[in-house]
Amino acid sequence: MRLKDKVAIVTGGANGIGEATCYRFAQEGAKVVIADLKEDEVKKVEQKIKDMGGEALGVVCNVADKASVDAMVQKTVDTFGTVDILINNAGITRDAIFHKMTEEQWDQVFDVNLKGVFYCCKAVVPIMRDKGYGRIVNISSVSRFGNPGQANYSATKAGLVGFTRTMAKELGPKGVTMNAIAPGSIETAMFLAVPEKIREVAARANALQRPGTVEEVANAILFFASDESSYITGQCLQVDGGVMMP
Repeated sequence: MRLKDKVAIVTGGANGIGEATCYRFAQEGAKVVIADLKEDEVKKVEQKIKDMGGEALGVVCNVADKASVDAMVQKTVDTFGTVDILINNAGITRDAIFHKMTEEQWDQVFDVNLKGVFYCCKAVVPIMRDKGYGRIVNISSVSRFGNPGQANYSATKAGLVGFTRTMAKELGPKGVTMNAIAPGSIETAMFLAVPEKIREVAARANALQRPGTVEEVANAILFFASDESSYITGQCLQVDGGVMMP
């Protein structure tokens, strides 16, 4: 098992890509911490992992609140003793054409998508530096290249890639890697909430002519979280069916 006895925190772990990642990690032997906002959904994923025979801890956490993040990480250490892997997956959208976008919509997206990653890394990185080992994966998006109505979201997802590259250089000498995943159109609740015609256009925009599944993204995250990627850091992997081919 690729993550045997590793302790992994997955933010936004109760739904979509985060939930699929929690299950995939548990299958590979990780002790999984599901960090999300809604207690009932967190407990659902925790129980499912335990039913699978895995180890899991569900923690209600708001990544936009430093005290909440610090408490979540402390509970992880109290329960499992350390943190080996951090998946910064929690994210929101507050879409609007820019001239109609409010300051509140801008701030909400930045607080969760970018500052939330800052808080989580501030809490976890000292643990990883001290032990000389860590794997951090940040979930960006194909929207980092720009998407109408998503000035706030695109800015945060592009910012995550810059953050990833800088932190990879800082943390590399300490045995910690940091990489990013940029999903395209993936069959999540967020994607399925989009009108069907728009979803069809999005599917036709990639080389595979279909949306991706959350499991396909989880598999890519697993690679970066495992020691199979031990000589890879500071990279952003597009998991988008071939939308972007730089």
